[in-house]
Amino acid sequence: MRVVTLNRQRGVVLMISLIVLVAMALAGIAMVRQLSGGLGIAGNLAFKQSATSIGDNGLEVARTWLKAQLVDPNVLSNDIVSPRYYSSWGETFNPLTYDWNDATTVTPAPATGERIRYVIHRLCKTPNMAHTAGLQECVVVSNSSGTGGTTLEANDSPPPDVTSPFYRVTARVDGPRNTASYVQLVMY
Repeated sequence: MRVVTLNRQRGVVLMISLIVLVAMALAGIAMVRQLSGGLGIAGNLAFKQSATSIGDNGLEVARTWLKAQLVDPNVLSNDIVSPRYYSSWGETFNPLTYDWNDATTVTPAPATGERIRYVIHRLCKTPNMAHTAGLQECVVVSNSSGTGGTTLEANDSPPPDVTSPFYRVTARVDGPRNTASYVQLVMY
């Protein structure tokens, strides 16, 4: 007669398999979260770059308006409510704390849904005063060379000395996912 002994299985392999399965699931979840986080960051950077490039539209609209006003520089001696033009540099101007609801909005809005707004500052210290006034402190470009880089014919007289203040245009673009980009241009 043969004696048969029963070896009882204790389920050790099952327990190890479950632990390995849980570890692999946690690793998979971590990889998915890392991947989606990286994609989110890349998407946000793409929105930010798009908003910055669209900000050039606001600068161009403001530059066009400013060039039209330079026909008579005395017009720019005072603040103008619409568009938001300030005849001084605004010592307290900070694009991050400025109330952009008062800024000029560029219309029509881009098809991508961004909102473009801008303000213009003349880089002079005292508001509502001509930049040629003796008390006025302005950042200016001067044509004091007499020719201003132009070629004169034999009978031409050089143009008079002209000083022109610099202007700072600041544009803000609000885009998707609460992106906000600021672009500045200094011109004369």
